[in-house]
Amino acid sequence: MEAINNIYTPFKAKVDKVIDESPLIKTFVLQPETTFTFKTGEFIEVTLDGIGEAPFTPSSSPLKTDTIEITVMKTGYVTDRLHLLQPGETVGIRGPFGRGYPLDKFYGKEVIIMGGGCGFAPIRSLIYNLIAEKDRLKKVTLCYGAKTPEECIYKPFVSQVRSIDKFTVLRSVDQADESWGEKEGVVTILLDDIEIDINNAVSVVCGPPIMMKYGTLKLLEKGFTEDNIFLSMEKNMSCGLGKCGHCMMGNLFVCKDGPVFSYREIKDFPDIWK
Repeated sequence: MEAINNIYTPFKAKVDKVIDESPLIKTFVLQPETTFTFKTGEFIEVTLDGIGEAPFTPSSSPLKTDTIEITVMKTGYVTDRLHLLQPGETVGIRGPFGRGYPLDKFYGKEVIIMGGGCGFAPIRSLIYNLIAEKDRLKKVTLCYGAKTPEECIYKPFVSQVRSIDKFTVLRSVDQADESWGEKEGVVTILLDDIEIDINNAVSVVCGPPIMMKYGTLKLLEKGFTEDNIFLSMEKNMSCGLGKCGHCMMGNLFVCKDGPVFSYREIKDFPDIWK
């Protein structure tokens, strides 16, 4: 079936599989009824008939077009209802929308990625893309943090990435238990464990606002320039089209002009971390 181009009308996608990632986070594998592609970092609006819709950045590879995955944290009315979905049920999808990661700026460089909580979702999509293009990269280091070992998501994916040449994964948790063999503390401490050629490196940050704030400050402290820090600012995107104004930062719409921005583009706007 040909792609549907009406950005106001959702097309259907069947729930193929539901994966429990943590007590509050599930990944849904969706089969769109129509041809669907996206660029890593772009987002979609997912609709539940009679309930509402919410924005999600796909967590699957943009190179895979037969299915699309979204990872959903249970945080409110729509996400609560999404968590009740079972295989065989359907949702609606609008999109993709926005501006994704500028991969051309990563080529030939070290890529430092910092993520926290469900912010791993767009990062996983990005890493899938970077794995496919690893010959064009120096190396990739993922620093990921969660509150507890139980809340670390994508465990099989992490094991897979750790086996790939040029890729390193470092993890930390705020509260470790006896099963945890990695770092304990906030995710920014992981930056102290890696050697970075600052003059030939870019960074990506995605996660809870407080993590993004202090992660960005730590990257600046280590010498990253404002142009080489890329932030995924998923800030209350409602319509996806720059019409409702809910996601405005200064004169920018996160849904249209982002959600990926360099720090330089947004650093002077107030309340960017809220």
